[in-house]
Amino acid sequence: MNEKFFDLKKEKQDRMVNAALKVFAIHGYGHASTDDIVKEAGISKGLLFHYFISKLGLYSFIYDYSVKYVKLELFTGVSKEETDYFKLLEQIKQSQLQVMKNYPYMMQFINKSREENVSEALIETEDKRGVLSERYAEIMSRADLSKFKPETDVGKLTKVIEYTVDGLMAEHFLNGSFQPEIYHEEMIQYLDMLRKLSYQESV
Repeated sequence: MNEKFFDLKKEKQDRMVNAALKVFAIHGYGHASTDDIVKEAGISKGLLFHYFISKLGLYSFIYDYSVKYVKLELFTGVSKEETDYFKLLEQIKQSQLQVMKNYPYMMQFINKSREENVSEALIETEDKRGVLSERYAEIMSRADLSKFKPETDVGKLTKVIEYTVDGLMAEHFLNGSFQPEIYHEEMIQYLDMLRKLSYQESV
């Protein structure tokens, strides 16, 4: 990470980070414009390049920053003692909500980065691309699967949940007025519904 950047006031740091997250989340690396980023951040292009040298340098910084920030929220927000599958998911999603309260576009940026096809961006972030998926898998490996109905395919259920929450987030962003709390509340309703369909009645 660019240490000089952290000498800036926190408000200015967050303004620049949020501007980059928004533009990269909407357009992806290839179509993102540094003109749009500096306009969104309210800074000069010279200042942006002073800290990050290039668009690629900025993208790499933002990616690394996002991975580390989400990992930190997961560390503090997910109980090491919890073993209920849906409660673990809810704690993950609550941690992501805390992320989005400070950086509204961070989770959408991470989702968008999975579709990235520009080779220089892929190469620059290659060593970090599996970090969060490994962390999520590690958390969910603690889940007690005995609560599920015998006919429940937990692997397919997990994919259904991933598609649902990612699609829900994309839908909220498309509406143009993303509110993390509203998205989170609706997403929890889906998780509650899937819990009732998947768990045995005695659970």
